[in-house]
Amino acid sequence: MSLRLMNTVSLGTLLRRCPCRVKEPRFSYCMPTAQSLHTTSFVTQQKGNVMNVFDRRAKLLQRERAARNPNVAVFDYLKEEVGYRLADRIYDIKREFKTGLDLGTGRGYVAKNVTDASLEQLYMSDFSPSMLESAETPQDVKFTKMVIDEEGKFPFENKALDLVLSNLNLHWVNNLPGCLKEIYRVLREDGVFLASVFGGDTLYELRSSLVLAELEREGGFSSHVSPFAEIRDIGSLLNQSGFTMLTIDTDEISVGFPSMFELMWDLQGMAENNAGLNRKPHLHRDTLLAASAIYQEMYGNEDGIPATFQIIYMIGWKPDPKQMGTQAERGSGQVSLKDLHKLDDMIRDAGMEGRIKFMQDMTTDDKDKKD
Repeated sequence: MSLRLMNTVSLGTLLRRCPCRVKEPRFSYCMPTAQSLHTTSFVTQQKGNVMNVFDRRAKLLQRERAARNPNVAVFDYLKEEVGYRLADRIYDIKREFKTGLDLGTGRGYVAKNVTDASLEQLYMSDFSPSMLESAETPQDVKFTKMVIDEEGKFPFENKALDLVLSNLNLHWVNNLPGCLKEIYRVLREDGVFLASVFGGDTLYELRSSLVLAELEREGGFSSHVSPFAEIRDIGSLLNQSGFTMLTIDTDEISVGFPSMFELMWDLQGMAENNAGLNRKPHLHRDTLLAASAIYQEMYGNEDGIPATFQIIYMIGWKPDPKQMGTQAERGSGQVSLKDLHKLDDMIRDAGMEGRIKFMQDMTTDDKDKKD
């Protein structure tokens, strides 16, 4: 799918809009990506056993500023699309949920697509009060808004929820394993966790253009990106947290822009500008102009430039011991593994009565396990 941004904003207009009107205009609009290219190590802060890579306070301010923007709805196109696709996956699960949580609801990108056909009550949470206040709510579902920090303890009892949703939010959490364990704790047995996050290939065009421009103009480059979990790591994180029957897949959305500066402007409007602890305070004007030219030359066409967003979708279930099979007693097998190739002949020789007895024995065994 391709979304095309039609309006064009000049560089002079962007500089006038920038709140930091100094000799060297400040820009910090880069999305985080996993494959970071840098010459200096990441600045981290350790709190307990958690290495903090993201500045949560800066991210909170960015989300508050974006939520209070009168034109905030203009920048919702990407998260609305992904939120709709994530909500659609709820209907693929053939069961009804009583209570659910939309973790990091933002402006209600998933919640507004939830109906009473799949959920009775929904808790909508975000760690930004202004963003939570502006969130759209579901039509026919009871809802409750509450401020929750994804890095803290959730205000729910153990096994309190049937469903937990998260749309493009967990990629800014420092202690992601701890957050997943909290989600696992509040889920009931046989509960499900559905989420989407940005993948490592997100905005690879912008990343490479900025690196090449800084190398050419400044003789080196700094880190403008933040680390991301790759798709191969998502399954390990979910398994370590206790989830089973995992389903993980990826999708790519390409968005068209007139130039690199409109892309940066939209990233700020989405509250997806960089919030890494090691982020550079500003980018020089010459570096930005060079990066824009490199972006156009390497990836652009006559209509502008593309920006690729990789979306990783994940589904994990909290196991229910009642539904887990039990191991048969040693020596209870009636057919040797070496005779499996003769199984068809054995069933044929047993005749109809043998087949009926076999099915009755299987049914009796299933009832005994349930009891």
